[in-house]
Amino acid sequence: MCLSTFCCTFASMKHSYLRLHASILLAGATGLFGKIITISELPLVFYRVLFSALLLAFVMGVQHRLHRLPWRQVAMMMGCGVLLAVHWVCYYGSIKMANVSIGAVCFALVGFFTAIIEPIIGRHRPSWRELLLSLLTVCGIMLIFGFDVRYRAGIAVGCLSSLLYSFFSVLSKRVQATTGRASSTMLLYELTGGGIMLAIATLVYGLAVPQAVVAPSSHDLIALLVFASLFTIGPFLLQLQSLRSISAFTVNLSYNLEPIYTITLAMLLFGEAGELSPAFWGGIALILLSVAVQTILAVRSRNKGNR
Repeated sequence: MCLSTFCCTFASMKHSYLRLHASILLAGATGLFGKIITISELPLVFYRVLFSALLLAFVMGVQHRLHRLPWRQVAMMMGCGVLLAVHWVCYYGSIKMANVSIGAVCFALVGFFTAIIEPIIGRHRPSWRELLLSLLTVCGIMLIFGFDVRYRAGIAVGCLSSLLYSFFSVLSKRVQATTGRASSTMLLYELTGGGIMLAIATLVYGLAVPQAVVAPSSHDLIALLVFASLFTIGPFLLQLQSLRSISAFTVNLSYNLEPIYTITLAMLLFGEAGELSPAFWGGIALILLSVAVQTILAVRSRNKGNR
């Protein structure tokens, strides 16, 4: 390899890693909008999904990537979107009931739930190593749950959010393998399915609770537009670009940093460090230990496979 080719390759890899970590940072910042946007979690997620779907449809339309699909495939994708939408409602509900840090920590339970759900749906034996390591995360959540009584409702809803996302990720992966559709197509139909369900739920919510604020203020509308474009579609597109020269394995491992970014940003912007008890820090230490050990073992397994 000549020097110029090496320099070009290095520059391309460097830009890919910058895009990857920019996508993780943007994804980690999504939790902050649960505090910034004042309307409740149901209309918040509805407007996020609506604006994101419209923006993605516009981009795909310009690129001539909008095509009619068989109704069976559409139904499967939209069904996954309903799970994703309910997960988001619970996630932002957890943040509004507790704080951004609690919501981010509870999201770390996704690995534990996935280690149980994936073998059941896929009909194969579970990985006992994954289950044991994920139990460290459960112990961390239990430590926070047991000692910090202020946030029990938020933690319970956050745990439900993680369970729903685990179902979504496992089923979405199977649907994509079955249909063979691109990730952008999957996301568009998932957002559409979630948006239809949320539109009905928001309408019912507005009628059942007349005093509830459903329409966003001008401040919320601006935040929602930024949320939908930069912090929803943005991470997705950056991740796709980074995958052109970085392996999916590296991308997935790197996304373990997302909760850390979320908690760090919440502390810097909202001063949440003062709200968190010693039990929280003990719990997050166990969660970080679980992530670190899983990462080390995954890297070792990867290296052995490449020999």
